[in-house]
Amino acid sequence: MSTTRHTGHRRDVAAAAVAALLVAAAVAVGTSIERTDGTLHLNWPPLYARWDPHVGPGTPAALAVAVAVVAHAPALAARLRWRTLLLGAWAASTAWIWSLALIDGWHRGVAQRLTTKYEYLQVIDRFEDIPGTLRDFTRHILIDAPDPWPAHTAGHPPGAALTFVLLDRIGLGGGAWAGAFCITAGSTAVIAVLITLRALADEATARRAAPFLVPAPAAIWIGASADGYFAAVTAWTIALLSLAATRTVRCPAAAALGSGLLFGLSCYLSYGLTLFAVVAAAVLLITRTAHPVPLFLVGAAVVPLAFTLAGFDWWEAYRLLVERYHQGAGGIRPYGYFVWANLACTVLVVGLATVAGLRRTLASAPGAIGRLRTGRATPADRLAFLVLAALLALLAADLSGMSKAETERIWLPFATFLPAAAAFLPAAAHRYWLIAQAVLALVVNHLLFTGW
Repeated sequence: MSTTRHTGHRRDVAAAAVAALLVAAAVAVGTSIERTDGTLHLNWPPLYARWDPHVGPGTPAALAVAVAVVAHAPALAARLRWRTLLLGAWAASTAWIWSLALIDGWHRGVAQRLTTKYEYLQVIDRFEDIPGTLRDFTRHILIDAPDPWPAHTAGHPPGAALTFVLLDRIGLGGGAWAGAFCITAGSTAVIAVLITLRALADEATARRAAPFLVPAPAAIWIGASADGYFAAVTAWTIALLSLAATRTVRCPAAAALGSGLLFGLSCYLSYGLTLFAVVAAAVLLITRTAHPVPLFLVGAAVVPLAFTLAGFDWWEAYRLLVERYHQGAGGIRPYGYFVWANLACTVLVVGLATVAGLRRTLASAPGAIGRLRTGRATPADRLAFLVLAALLALLAADLSGMSKAETERIWLPFATFLPAAAAFLPAAAHRYWLIAQAVLALVVNHLLFTGW
């Protein structure tokens, strides 16, 4: 191996070590703050979790999936037919998410996740008259309002709760179905990211990234939280826009329209997902085209128009949400801690391989942006720009002060794209970095009981 390769490897390891120290600092400082004045409202900062070493029925399966991914994923990603690779990545992602969830057992890990007093399933009966509930939605956002919404319902536009209402209406009611829906939807994000990478960069880049998209620790929180479902919606938004912009799909117009439709939906699932406009803009800059924009905007108007006609005022709801946020723990949690501890939390979500890949992404950024401006961008440049856009959106969410804690699930849509940065890592080191990804996920899931 050349001196340059040795140097690059050492810098990758150093970046991972710094990230690990950041996590340790966030744990130590956060624990001290919580013991001193209790302002974090977290049992195991920076995560919303508690110390609970345990094993469960998912443990053997999780270990088996981890070993299989480490041993075979790089070779399979390189030689499988493209469609087979997509299906294989989805199957592996699904197995990984389910096995991690079942480490906590069926009830704690899946069936009861979305039934707590904070969750959407608590409000199903209040949507008996859907138009009436939408017209009245903003009246129940504040804590001191009559019959206030539970935290998660109040903290999101009604599209989130309405998803589970509609599942209930078609006979898929209850926590088990809700959890299975979120896991199934969330697992498809890996397909969407691979399609995006192939369209914007090239197939070789997508194949190098594929193994790292599966074992990312983010799978812990995809199974089973509504934010895993949100992550799938945003991932497919970007995938369809990428296909439309590059015209690598049979009907680019339909892809552009579909992308806009999903973007509009995402804005009514979570207020923060409006930041995905940054990633969508990056797709257009990478492809140097505005052709999909008219149909994208038409599609993006459908869901907002439907909710507005039904009587829901997004802007008023967001204003009240900000007030509600500061009425609760959000108004107590110290910004000075979370503005950096959230990044430590992100390390635990995306894994150390992603950190090493991001180091290489940032190192290549000046040249990549310059070549993109002149139309001479390489596939690596286009990958770097996409990852930087997702990182920029995440940092904007961090600086906003509206994401103090629980970002391990809130930022899943942004974190879904970041592991693609591991495609920059040298092939000779892939197996070691995959081990780091899988071990981190297994350790966190077995030592902590995560919640939201």
